[in-house]
Amino acid sequence: MSAPTVNLTPGLYIVATPIGNLGDITLRALETLKAADAIACEDTRETGKLAQVYGISAPRIPYHDHNAAEMRPKIIERLKQGQSVALVSDAGMPLISDPGYKLVRACRDEGLSVTCIPGASASLAGLVLSGLPADRFFFGGFLPVKSAARRTALGDVAGVPATLIFYETAPRLAESLADMNAVLGARPAAVARELTKKFEEVRTGTLAELAAHYAAAGEPRGEIVVIVGQGDGTAMAWDAARIDARLAEVMHSQGLRVKDAAALVAAESGWRKNDVYARALSVKDGGG
Repeated sequence: MSAPTVNLTPGLYIVATPIGNLGDITLRALETLKAADAIACEDTRETGKLAQVYGISAPRIPYHDHNAAEMRPKIIERLKQGQSVALVSDAGMPLISDPGYKLVRACRDEGLSVTCIPGASASLAGLVLSGLPADRFFFGGFLPVKSAARRTALGDVAGVPATLIFYETAPRLAESLADMNAVLGARPAAVARELTKKFEEVRTGTLAELAAHYAAAGEPRGEIVVIVGQGDGTAMAWDAARIDARLAEVMHSQGLRVKDAAALVAAESGWRKNDVYARALSVKDGGG
């Protein structure tokens, strides 16, 4: 399908692109991409596939995490010279888990025009397919790679009164779900992958059930969105008082040594082992 040629006024155009099915491109997005003086891309090769399908000939320039500081002033200069630049990510809405917001902020600081051409978003698609409440939600992006840091990050959002949305990679999915279960508790959840594509899948269950499934089944294919239901209000943050109470429990009731108790509670809470060990010594000396 072709889009009519339009004349763009100078400025930055934030353009959403399909997250899988190329038919999800909007007419307005096509108009903008065809008329832009340049397209700033997360990966010029990925955007090139879309350009080939729809006959988009605007020159593509790279703009991503590794070159953003260098490219930002160059793009700003283009805009000051009266050009129109479209900003796209590899898939979905730009600025979501990418450095685009810094470019938008720089444009605002310079008094340059910024326009959004909305469209597909993996986080929102996953949310509406999950069957979980969508009236209030919190987007957490990608969680940290290491389990301890991931548990700490999950503890920070455990009390958020909303459905939680995270992006995750296939190799980390099972471990990440296990960490979510340990920190967030028995919550309903969904794992959505390959959204809008031929093999789209949305698997639902508790966090424990999903963690067990993917641990047994192995890494799934595709981009992954994890949606977690709101807690019932009983989940507690891992503050110092809870750390001490848990240490007292495992040392006095279960008979664990200080070192073993500290290792266990550090894994459960996401706290640093050295910090938990110091508290374990205090709990032991103080008798709980």
